[in-house]
Amino acid sequence: MKKEQRKLLLQAKLTLLIQEHRDLDEAIARIIESGSADMLLLQRMKKRKLILKDEIRAIRKTLVPDILA
Repeated sequence: MKKEQRKLLLQAKLTLLIQEHRDLDEAIARIIESGSADMLLLQRMKKRKLILKDEIRAIRKTLVPDILA
């Protein structure tokens, strides 16, 4: 796979992960506001959100390497 193709695929994946992270954030907020939160579901959603955050950070690091490192 060419470097440019890999970059485009990573950017597309990054976009999807960011959207999923935002969606989860909004869903978590709605659940908390409703007052009838299923704590197990809430914990799972928060864990997924953290996993997404780590994946987003890793892809961004790949796309924009730290020049000072």
